[in-house]
Amino acid sequence: MTAFLKREHILIFGMLLVVFLKLGGDSFLATTSGIVAYSFTTLVLFGIVLAAIFAVVRHSDALAIKLGDPYGTLLLTLSVIILEVVMISSVMLTGDANPVLARDTMFAVIMAVLNGLLGIGLVLGGLRYHTQTFSREGITSYMVAIIPLSVLCLILPNFIPTNSAGAMPLIFTIALVVVSIALYAVFLYTQTKSHSYFFVDAKNEDEHEAHGPLKSNLYHFLLLVGYLAVIILLAKNLAMPIDHGISNLGAPAALGGLIVALLVLAPEGLGGVKAIMKNQLQRAMNLFFGSVLASIALTVPTVLVISSLMAEPITLGLGAIDTTLLIATLLATSVSVVSAKTNVLNGVSHLILFTMYLVLIFV
Repeated sequence: MTAFLKREHILIFGMLLVVFLKLGGDSFLATTSGIVAYSFTTLVLFGIVLAAIFAVVRHSDALAIKLGDPYGTLLLTLSVIILEVVMISSVMLTGDANPVLARDTMFAVIMAVLNGLLGIGLVLGGLRYHTQTFSREGITSYMVAIIPLSVLCLILPNFIPTNSAGAMPLIFTIALVVVSIALYAVFLYTQTKSHSYFFVDAKNEDEHEAHGPLKSNLYHFLLLVGYLAVIILLAKNLAMPIDHGISNLGAPAALGGLIVALLVLAPEGLGGVKAIMKNQLQRAMNLFFGSVLASIALTVPTVLVISSLMAEPITLGLGAIDTTLLIATLLATSVSVVSAKTNVLNGVSHLILFTMYLVLIFV
């Protein structure tokens, strides 16, 4: 029991924090409570949530080792994206209406992963190994799904007529929900059943890094669910300082999406870069591209349903600048995966696009 409490103390702290906030402690997250109380409570909340996210990844990774790829990386990806969807939904239902949060978060995930994390990983991997290889068929499968979903969900809505309240036609909304779920379902079938070998590079796929003692699948699954429950219960409270910070500081709306994206992607990004440094590029690619695909395919249906049920306004179409960056990112990524080989130049190109994305948030 002592060893368990030592290993899983974040779960205990998280449960105590949930009880504290539900019993009235959330009043400290209001800016009127005083800057000291507000800052301390916000820092504790962010710290516990981030630690819980890393714990989710730890138990997901344990299950990944026991289940093997591609099921392992798929489980990790879905766990992280569930957190993203929960946080976006919580912010949508908290405070003032934020119709662009879901759009900005999905775009932030695309830019942070396909340009930021991928760029950093390819530069570090290129410096260490000069050239790295991966399964071209696997990454092409990701791109075949990512490109149409990106265009349909983030660009096409700009050209769809809306009503006086800014809502898209119901038939188009239903179509987006259906095609997002259907395309992702077909992709999952391809990844786990018909063409699972596309997503495994036996030549470069080494063993997973040392993980510590592995328990039963049920043990890791229950703790995975426990940490997810804590994060979900804290998500609405976490939405309060994010919403207050953006509103009170007059920060760009896109910054909220970037904060949510970086928070949920932090542990997965670290895992992907570690895999690249161990010359396990395919595993990193599965994590990175899987996150982007799942982010769009699962977030869009969720936020559209919430928008319809709660009569919350929502905007999916990107502005002209972001649309240009998205198209450039999809083109650069498509070119990078053509040869199934990467080097430093590929990484630097993606990092340049990510840098411009960060700069243009504040323009």
